[in-house]
Amino acid sequence: MKTSLLSIAAGIVMLAASVTASAQNRVKVGVSGGDGEVIWSKVKEVAKRQGLDVVVIVFNDYLLPNAALDAGDLDANAFQHRPFLENQIRARGYKIVAIADTIVEPIGLYSLHFKVVSALPDGAIIGFPNDPSNGGRALLLMQQQALIKLRDGVGILPSVRDIISNPKKLKFRELDAAQLPRSLPDLSAAVINTNYALEAKLSPTKDAIAVESRVNNPYGNVIAVRERDRDKPVIKALVAAYQSDEIRQFILSRFDGAILPVF
Repeated sequence: MKTSLLSIAAGIVMLAASVTASAQNRVKVGVSGGDGEVIWSKVKEVAKRQGLDVVVIVFNDYLLPNAALDAGDLDANAFQHRPFLENQIRARGYKIVAIADTIVEPIGLYSLHFKVVSALPDGAIIGFPNDPSNGGRALLLMQQQALIKLRDGVGILPSVRDIISNPKKLKFRELDAAQLPRSLPDLSAAVINTNYALEAKLSPTKDAIAVESRVNNPYGNVIAVRERDRDKPVIKALVAAYQSDEIRQFILSRFDGAILPVF
């Protein structure tokens, strides 16, 4: 009986150690649907070969992944560009940091009614994201296309209040970023984030009537974690899996230039 009890106890200890080791090699990552999910499915494969279990949790919202990370429901997220993260930190006080660069997705202006920017009529209704960072990004793209002029010194977070010239008297409709592709039939045009454009079968390289510059683009996406976790071995292993040559080549071949690696 004593031997049997000792054997059972030893088995319990070994099982507990196995569970602990498994937990230490598991990381939960929040990502956006569409292209984010596609890329991270491949990262999961690469990481598994390196002994890391990546649990991918998909969000179709730009606000929830940071709230989930801050609350401890995620170990990392990878859906946002640096200006968006910085704005969220200022607005909500998150103790979150960017630890690695991933991709850049040049944002585009799309229309189902007009083939070129110059064809947009007076009074055209333009949709764009209603969050400050992506909304500002949309306005900067419209300024690059000479549709509007913004006051000097607005940086990368302008709002409609910063428009000082609107020669075509464009009307602006701010919507949740995920709703813009569905709203496109009712708009003259819309500035749509690339992940949502690709989900809607819109190609930035073929369907957009204007796309922001790929050169020195400040809107590169990042992997973010809680500040206290940035040096954990499991987080460093996650970054290594993502920033591998295999993932770089996968992004280049899979998205045909619509999404570019920045690592």
